[in-house]
Amino acid sequence: MPDAPGRPLPQVTVANEYFWTAGADGRLRLQECQSCRALIHPPAPICRYCRSTDLGVRTLSGRASLSAFTVNHRFGFPELPPPYVVAQVAVAEDPRVRLTTNIVDCAPEDLELGQPVEVVFRQLADVWLPLFRPSSDDTPVPQPVDEIDPRDFSRHVRPMLTTTKFEDHSAITGIGASRLGRRLMVPPLALTIEACEEAVADAGLTFDDIDGLSTYPGLDVAGMGEGGVSALEGALGLKPTWINGGMDTFGPGGSVIAAMMAVATGMARHVLCFRTLWEATFAQLMKEGKASPPGGARTTSWQVPFGATSAAHTLALNAQRHFHRYGTTRETLGWIALNQRANATLNPTAIYRDPMTMDDYLGARFITTPFGLYDCDVPCDGAVAVIVSAVDAARDLPHAPVLFEAVGTQIVERTDWDQSTMTHEPQVLGQAAHLWTRTTMRPDDVDVAQLYDGFTFNCLSWLEALGFCGIGEAKDFLDGGHAIARDGAIPLNTHGGQLSHGRTHGMGLIHEAVTQLRGEAGERQVADARTAVVSTGGLTPSGAILLRTES
Repeated sequence: MPDAPGRPLPQVTVANEYFWTAGADGRLRLQECQSCRALIHPPAPICRYCRSTDLGVRTLSGRASLSAFTVNHRFGFPELPPPYVVAQVAVAEDPRVRLTTNIVDCAPEDLELGQPVEVVFRQLADVWLPLFRPSSDDTPVPQPVDEIDPRDFSRHVRPMLTTTKFEDHSAITGIGASRLGRRLMVPPLALTIEACEEAVADAGLTFDDIDGLSTYPGLDVAGMGEGGVSALEGALGLKPTWINGGMDTFGPGGSVIAAMMAVATGMARHVLCFRTLWEATFAQLMKEGKASPPGGARTTSWQVPFGATSAAHTLALNAQRHFHRYGTTRETLGWIALNQRANATLNPTAIYRDPMTMDDYLGARFITTPFGLYDCDVPCDGAVAVIVSAVDAARDLPHAPVLFEAVGTQIVERTDWDQSTMTHEPQVLGQAAHLWTRTTMRPDDVDVAQLYDGFTFNCLSWLEALGFCGIGEAKDFLDGGHAIARDGAIPLNTHGGQLSHGRTHGMGLIHEAVTQLRGEAGERQVADARTAVVSTGGLTPSGAILLRTES
């Protein structure tokens, strides 16, 4: 009799049932291209390597190599309580394919990257989950390699198609933020309106001047937003000529990049961009039985059935490989957390302002190794808004405009969370390389960096990707935290970042960049800040934006 499910199980479809039911006879099966013999995962109607549509299913040996693993301490389900091991294994027949899974029948301290593992199935309802255990056959198995070496992404970036840049047509003219806090227990749309009212007033405009609305992602589930453009327009009656919203964009900053394009093409003159989160209140409402968790008994995710329920799990796997390849340590990540906290102590709007030491950081409880509590951003309630205006209109407004120098948007690597870059956050290296093709500026020209820090490892990835230090050199660059301090080589996340200021999903980073370039940051102001780079996005398709003042 199969075990009763105690976690979300995969939704079994015609396209994937060969995988989720393979364990009925104890054999692992994957989709195979009949033309080039590549294994395809997740399944698709076409081969990504040769574009053939002649596809079939291949029965495999069930052997693989342990590509990475993390010991989860925080999340879980009644049937899968923590701690447990979330892993990626590279399939022996084609190590380009990595499966998210659990390692069983082995203590975590006995696991080593690269060791041979073998499949063992567990039936839950109508699904056979492919789990892995150390192999009884110690014959070496092929190891996964980078599809693109982390140092070679620039070779895959397309050159500019025109001699003029759309970035030159717009500027940021207004910024606003709502109250920020833990469990504010107010409607998310109220926070959105607070931030938008402040941004419009800051730009010297009225709501009647706003002819465009742009947001990310536009969801209103799990504390992720107020409901998007439709909710805000319904409340304010703005009658925009152009709108934008959705998750398939360049991270949260994609709303700003889309607004720039709307202005450059003449579709709008003043675009109001906004982002709201109320995750802290939502979590409290769930505890009180007043809100329901998202999802259901079945999932389309290839990670969730194995208890990989958070971006923390995916990033932890990449962090472990970075540690293994480059000698990075937990202290390396700790310097990022300490830097953000030091900056937050000077910011009256930050949620966490108490000083923190390396001992505090290292002594905090684990979430999923190597991440502890202070490696993770702070769920909160709050909204941020930004006005993107046409340059000719911007110069007539109260504040000196903050100009756009360049954006980085190209997707170079795979977007699947567990099939992408091995040693860095996915969707960072390509976008960073693309940014530098659209400007003559270089990393040494940047005065402040506001880099996405949903987790400390996001920041580390962006620092290396953008060239503030070399690939694999973060351990030395970050040692002691001096290089990223407000008076260091590249002041980082000067408002406290999402790690201490609060999780505003990247839009707070744009708000802080503009504040710094205006010289309005008070005690945390970086002297003579004239250029700023902002990155937004964690594991989604991401984006980077280079900002500057006129002088």
